[in-house]
Amino acid sequence: MTSSMTAFARVQDVDNDGELTWEIRSVNHRFLETLVRLPEELRGLDPIVREYLSKRLGRGKVDCSLRYKPADGAVAEVKVNTRIARQIIDCAGEVNKLLHDSSPLRAMDILSWPGVMETEERDLTPLQKRATDCLERAIDGLVEAREREGARLAELVAQRCSSLRLEVSKVTQMMPAILESVRERLRGRLSELSAELDAARLEQEIALFAQKLDVAEEMDRLATHIDEVESVLKCSGPVGRRLDFLMQELNREANTLASKSNDVETTRIGVEMKVLIEQMREQIQNIE
Repeated sequence: MTSSMTAFARVQDVDNDGELTWEIRSVNHRFLETLVRLPEELRGLDPIVREYLSKRLGRGKVDCSLRYKPADGAVAEVKVNTRIARQIIDCAGEVNKLLHDSSPLRAMDILSWPGVMETEERDLTPLQKRATDCLERAIDGLVEAREREGARLAELVAQRCSSLRLEVSKVTQMMPAILESVRERLRGRLSELSAELDAARLEQEIALFAQKLDVAEEMDRLATHIDEVESVLKCSGPVGRRLDFLMQELNREANTLASKSNDVETTRIGVEMKVLIEQMREQIQNIE
C-alpha cells in the first residue's frame, strides 16, 4: 500500500505511576531522519526508540517526543545526608574561628553542597516498559495515518494518469491526419518553387520531414510509463523514488512531443501533459 511521509500521531497513557504522552510527526525527506526528545528519567530509551522507528518507516523526517508527568506518589523522595551536613557545619565553625567571623551558616548554603541532598533510587523498569508499549501504539497510529494519506495521494496520481492517457490517445488518433496535412502543405510550397523537381526526390524529402514530426514512439513510451506508474502505485513498501524517476521519463517524452509539434492542437496537448505530470510530481514528493 502506498504511504505518505506526512502524518501525525499522539498517544497518551495514564496510570498510578504518572502520565505518558507520545507525539510523532513526520514530513517528506529523501531519507529517514529521526529527532528524538525524551525526559531525563527515560533518556536511556533513545536507541530503542530509533530502532522501533527505523523498523516501521522507510523515509521521512520524523520528530518523536515523549512527555512524562509523574503522579504525586511516584515522585522520588529527597533526604538530607545529616552526616555530611554536620561535617560542613563543623568545618564552617572552624573557619569562622580562624577568621574571627561569627556569621551563621545559612541552611541553603548547606543544602547546595554536593552530597547533602540525596534522592532515593527508583526502579524505572516498569515505567520504561509502559513507555515502549505506548510508543508501539503511537507508531501504529502514525503508520495508519501515513497509509490513509498515501491512499489519497495514490488516488490523485491515478486520476492524473487517466487524464494523461486520454491526452496520449488524442495525439495518437490525430497523428495520421496531422502528418498528411504536413505533406500536403510541403507539396504545395515546393511545387511553387519549381515545376521541374524530381517527383521521387520530392516524396523522399517529404517522407523524411514527416518522419521527424512523427511522435508514435514517444506516445508508445508515454503509455508504457503510465502503465508502470499505475503498477507501482499498487506495490507495497517505499515507492516514492521510483515514481519520481518515472515522472522524469514522462516529462522527457512530453518535452519531445512539444519540440516536434507542428500543429496548434498537439502543442496544446503537450502543454496539458506537462501540467498533469507536474501535478503528479508534486503529490509524489510526499510519497514514501
